[in-house]
Amino acid sequence: MKKFRDRLLQKIKCILFDVFGTVVDWRESIASEASLLGKKYKINGNWYEFADKWRNAYNTEIQSVNQGKRNWISVDDIHMERLETLLEEYKFPKLEKEKKISFNQSWHRLKPWPDSVEGLQRLKSKYIIAPLSNGNMSLLTNMGKYSNLPWDAIISAELSTKYKPDPSVYQLGAKLMGCKTSETLMVAAHKFDLIGALNAGLLAAMVIRPKEFGERKADIDNDTRWEYYSKDFNELADQLNCK
Repeated sequence: MKKFRDRLLQKIKCILFDVFGTVVDWRESIASEASLLGKKYKINGNWYEFADKWRNAYNTEIQSVNQGKRNWISVDDIHMERLETLLEEYKFPKLEKEKKISFNQSWHRLKPWPDSVEGLQRLKSKYIIAPLSNGNMSLLTNMGKYSNLPWDAIISAELSTKYKPDPSVYQLGAKLMGCKTSETLMVAAHKFDLIGALNAGLLAAMVIRPKEFGERKADIDNDTRWEYYSKDFNELADQLNCK
């Protein structure tokens, strides 16, 4: 087993990361911003439910793009489409365009999990690291700056005009990092993402985020298909012999 692990460590040249739910706590961040907007307009609501509904639209629309049911659309635009209906559903007054854009950019201001920045810094000390996210380039750039995420580069599915888990997204990520797929480790908190990475020829590391969906069950089960399984980024850094 040790020899296998040593050979595996020698293979890895770069690490790509899912972002929403893996690096940042999108649900708590969005619920918090929605709550503040609700208070401003004296609207009471279940803001975690609001966050879930907003996120679910994203999941539906990226599938439509990958299935060819609609043309390419950025995650920012998907979020804005759903926001328009949510504001009406929760009985907000008609907001000015600038205010809607600012609120939609709550997704650019997602807060990292407590271990994320430190763990990424440790992993960065040994490997080239970058997000491989369905979020658009401007969203990922702004989020990285807002949350001090120490990326070496930023890679978005926008560059391939397909969304994960389409194999082309993972393959493009490895190519842009100058690595073979077999030298690239994909880190995510979601099974579908890691299965997509494996199908594209990448290695896979599951980092569990049991609180991502609140009381709803997150992907926390180990799987023999993953090369690594850890409770957070610091444990993954330990497994990869990072300082």
